[in-house]
Amino acid sequence: MDTPRKKYIIANWKMNFTTGEASLYLDKLSKRIQPSRKVQVVLAPSTISLQPLSLQVNRRQFKLAAQNFYWREYGAYTGEVALSQIRGFVDYAIVGHSERRYVFNESEEDIAQKVAAAIRSNITPILCIGETALERKDGETAAAISNQLTSGLHEVSKEDISKVIIAYEPVWAISSNKNAKPAEPIDIIEAERLIRKHIAKLYGKDIAEEISILYGGSVNKDTAAGYLEIDGIDGLLIGSASLIADQFCAILEIAKGVKNERQY
Repeated sequence: MDTPRKKYIIANWKMNFTTGEASLYLDKLSKRIQPSRKVQVVLAPSTISLQPLSLQVNRRQFKLAAQNFYWREYGAYTGEVALSQIRGFVDYAIVGHSERRYVFNESEEDIAQKVAAAIRSNITPILCIGETALERKDGETAAAISNQLTSGLHEVSKEDISKVIIAYEPVWAISSNKNAKPAEPIDIIEAERLIRKHIAKLYGKDIAEEISILYGGSVNKDTAAGYLEIDGIDGLLIGSASLIADQFCAILEIAKGVKNERQY
């Protein structure tokens, strides 16, 4: 019997909260959020908070994700963190976020290596893709999505692609961008179709239908329902709204209430 597809609600705390603040915030969330079979809640704190939060977190309520890591297993890489050092703390890892691409100049090769490294470590990579405002203006959204998917999944085999989650985050809609504005559902629908079409080209139609696609970009409690109700969107990657308990809990309640027609 087919079962409803699980929704993913992923909180990217970015460079916010000290270790103590993160612990207090997790405690606050744990008292307000009940586990749900319909929604997987994933928290991505700063790297320094992963170890203490891994001891505190109830894994029936939440899973943890890494915001960043280096793809090599060990070595003379000052300031970097290997997956082998956080394995056991996290179940997910964010890869290719626009801030890593455009602020820290991560290359497509680095992103591809990170995706592959996460899979080798039995950690689910959340591959972020999305066009810039200029690419959108020039009608290059499809090309940007296709190129980022092709390069980001370059090291991923057909047997492993089901272990990847795709997050569509148009750069122009992310709140850290001073020109950010909420994406219209029509933009997200078109992007979701482009993603599945390109995955089908790379790996086959069945895999394209099964892969989970999330949306991220200035998501808040007022816009969450509209995004979650889009057929083919399997969850949200949330930035600033995830730092406010009332906002985040409201989004989770919305996710639990959204009827998902898509089945496995």
